[in-house]
Amino acid sequence: MSSAHPHLVWDWNGTLLNDLDLIVAATNVAFASVGGPVVTTDEHRVRFRRPIADYYADVLGQAVDEAAFGQLDKIFHEAYLDGLTTCALAHDAVDAMSSWSGSQSLLSMWFHQDLVPTVQTYGLTKHFLRVDGLRTEVGGARKAESLTRHLAELGLDGQDVVLIGDSLDDAEAARSVGGRAILYTGGLTDPARLRASGHPVAETLTEAVALAHPY
Repeated sequence: MSSAHPHLVWDWNGTLLNDLDLIVAATNVAFASVGGPVVTTDEHRVRFRRPIADYYADVLGQAVDEAAFGQLDKIFHEAYLDGLTTCALAHDAVDAMSSWSGSQSLLSMWFHQDLVPTVQTYGLTKHFLRVDGLRTEVGGARKAESLTRHLAELGLDGQDVVLIGDSLDDAEAARSVGGRAILYTGGLTDPARLRASGHPVAETLTEAVALAHPY
């Protein structure tokens, strides 16, 4: 692999797909099902973290065990799918991907069976060597293990990879494989939290791609 062009791994939700409002709305549907509070978009961006069960427990003020999280996760995803047609790509997603002359792939913590046709609907599949989502019944876990599997399937070393995502979990996943992360402020995490992490931060996806070139 040419050192001039590392491999880009893109995040989906909150990065290429501008679905922050839908995610907050679906989260509130899940919270309402157990009499929980309503979170604002700003609160969500400040408090959200993985494992998502920990975030839910923080907001609800009570422990969320595996069974309770499974039910909340199901309600969340039903509400999310109901609203998915309202979401557009990030304004410069296509330009950003097209500006990169190296290889690219997509790794999401959304369910694989929903992710693949959705990416096709937006006409993006041709950009990616591989598209991977979660192949489990319940979501909410950290990304590091999924990234390790994704790179193994691609035959890539983590040191040759830059992950572009919108969460601190994306940064931790990249670090876990010896790669770099560029964090995008337009997604699901409060920009101040991203800047405090010490990782490179980009206001746009086009800027993120520019930062992905070797220093």
